[in-house]
Amino acid sequence: MTIMIDLEKLDDLARRLSSLVPPSLREGRDELQENFKSVLQTGLTKLDLVTREEFEVQRAVLLRTREKLDELQRTVADLEAQLDPSSPPRH
Repeated sequence: MTIMIDLEKLDDLARRLSSLVPPSLREGRDELQENFKSVLQTGLTKLDLVTREEFEVQRAVLLRTREKLDELQRTVADLEAQLDPSSPPRH
């Protein structure tokens, strides 16, 4: 899935980067700022990122899976205890 890049934040970051350039090189500041923005945008689009929504969906799936695993472990321990009543339960 493609991530929507917040262009306002990208502009702000490019502005901040261009402000770090020494004063002697600032005559091409606008061009430099656009280059920073372009490089940042290209780099960010190459990253394999997920949206917050996708992350939350996977988080919920993981939590449900963990709960099911815990339940199955308890069931197995109970069944093992029924097969061998002399062994203590392993919860």
